[in-house]
Amino acid sequence: MPYPKGHKIKVRNHIITSAAKAFRTHGVRNISLPYIMKGAGLTHGGFYSHFENKDQLVMETCHFAISDTIEMLQKVADKNKNEDQSPIEAVIDFYLGSLHRDQTEVGCILPALSGEISQLSEDIRQAYTQELQRFISFITTMAGMDASSGYALVSSMVGTVALARAVSDSKLSDDLLQAGRTQAKQLVNTGSKSPLN
Repeated sequence: MPYPKGHKIKVRNHIITSAAKAFRTHGVRNISLPYIMKGAGLTHGGFYSHFENKDQLVMETCHFAISDTIEMLQKVADKNKNEDQSPIEAVIDFYLGSLHRDQTEVGCILPALSGEISQLSEDIRQAYTQELQRFISFITTMAGMDASSGYALVSSMVGTVALARAVSDSKLSDDLLQAGRTQAKQLVNTGSKSPLN
């Protein structure tokens, strides 16, 4: 009996979703294909009917994960449009908050992979670079900043989350997030090209 129409795309999406959770939490090198396939409710043998290799999966997962993060942050911004806080400040508070730090499996993939990307294949590095640029563009546009200020803001946000997740001292982790929020908002206030909406 043939599979229903769209079955292959659905299965492929399950694999990418499983990979995104795994890579966000454990990085790329520490995760095996059988682990990802098990997370998708599939056997390892079916992987190669969807992807050429692990590199292709990593590249597509980076795109999926950044799209997911941008969508999530846009919802945060939209929810806060009528509040005293500007949309970019709401995004900063969420991104540099304890919930985002602690829920790695659904968080931004940029801090999760930043430490190991330089040691992976050139194709993966290019995919990561493109997705970082897309994320920078999203944040820079929302903040109304020039490119240089946008680079600084995103670097500060991603670096803060990476450090806050890495340390074993919970108070230090919270302090890093608090300092990161303060500094990121100062960057927005000094780097904006026009008044924030």
